[in-house]
Amino acid sequence: MACGNGPAAGTSALSDLTWTSAVNGWGPVERDRSNGEQPAGDGRTLTVNGTTYAKGLGTHAAATVTYYLGGTCTSLTTDVGVDDEKTADGSVVFQIYRDATKVADSGLVTVSDAAKHLTADLTGGLELKLVVTDGGNGNTSDHADWALPRLTCG
Repeated sequence: MACGNGPAAGTSALSDLTWTSAVNGWGPVERDRSNGEQPAGDGRTLTVNGTTYAKGLGTHAAATVTYYLGGTCTSLTTDVGVDDEKTADGSVVFQIYRDATKVADSGLVTVSDAAKHLTADLTGGLELKLVVTDGGNGNTSDHADWALPRLTCG
């Protein structure tokens, strides 16, 4: 649960918290589901290269999901990858920002890659921004999963 000064102390699944804004390249950002298609709630279990995840965010490039931190959080850990609901063409880059500073970057991730693990230092940040860009070949099939994102706050 978020409070007026930012998320509560402890470690929380990011998909259980309320974002301040969410922009998605195809349909809405999905909580604990893959992007699916354009309707809300039409995604499936988050799955990256055969590994399933119960918690996370299903997005589609170009996507930006923003959370208010209030200066109380210290880190975010997450696995990232292209969801298995797409079998070809998916290629994206995952980026994590603390305010205006990029603090993690996955590099190019394709549909054939295993999930990559990212850790971001959020110490003192007022805002967390999760960004997905296309991999330079347009956004066809760019279903991008933030798998098991865990936010740690003090």
